[in-house]
Amino acid sequence: MIQLTLKIWRQSTAQAAGKFVTYPLTDLSPDMSFLEMIDHLNQRLILAGEEPVAFDHDCREGICGSCAMYINGRPHGADQGSTTCQLYLRSYKNGDTITIEPWRSNAFPVIKDLMVDRSAFDRIIQAGGYISVNTGNAVDGNSLPIAKAQSDEAFASAMCIGCGACVAACKNSSAMLFVAAKVSHLALLPQGQPERKQRAVKMVMQMDKEGFGSCSNTGSCAAVCPKEISLQTISQLNREYWHQ
Repeated sequence: MIQLTLKIWRQSTAQAAGKFVTYPLTDLSPDMSFLEMIDHLNQRLILAGEEPVAFDHDCREGICGSCAMYINGRPHGADQGSTTCQLYLRSYKNGDTITIEPWRSNAFPVIKDLMVDRSAFDRIIQAGGYISVNTGNAVDGNSLPIAKAQSDEAFASAMCIGCGACVAACKNSSAMLFVAAKVSHLALLPQGQPERKQRAVKMVMQMDKEGFGSCSNTGSCAAVCPKEISLQTISQLNREYWHQ
């Protein structure tokens, strides 16, 4: 069993002033996931008649991208290529202090505590991240030949789960890696060709409209991406944008 001290950002509403609140926790199992630890804290707070910590979660399998939070200044924590829900307490030493806060970006306003509004990503997808081709059932879709190297590259981009870690890590709060991943995986497939000429322009325009910053190629986005999306996708996005 280990003991940890949590410094968690508490903010009751989007308009309210927030602050860090310290919570000492004892008798924690090293096999607990990070979110299970917050569940444990919330159970204690509820029993004490206090407001539990609000945070986003869903699949807890590294798929949905909703468990978005800074942990000791790094999106999703220190483990490479993993989400917050895949982080376990065995990554910490007995007596460690862990600072937990929400994404910091004007485009991701805080809703409450560790929850932020990431609907800006949804609007970017709605602007152009779709295809109009009806591929039919699974057999019809699979009958369309695609080179393996091309399909592998498209699948690597499609791995993006839209968690927003790239935005949180970027000093400019840029969403270029997210947009690049969504543009690239469709541009590389034959099904994505009908909208190809407009897709990149529309999605970049919506990204700018949402208030995300510009990309300055520092690479911090790819360094913290839980799905390890490559910076090469940004090069692909730039080619798609300028070749239209």
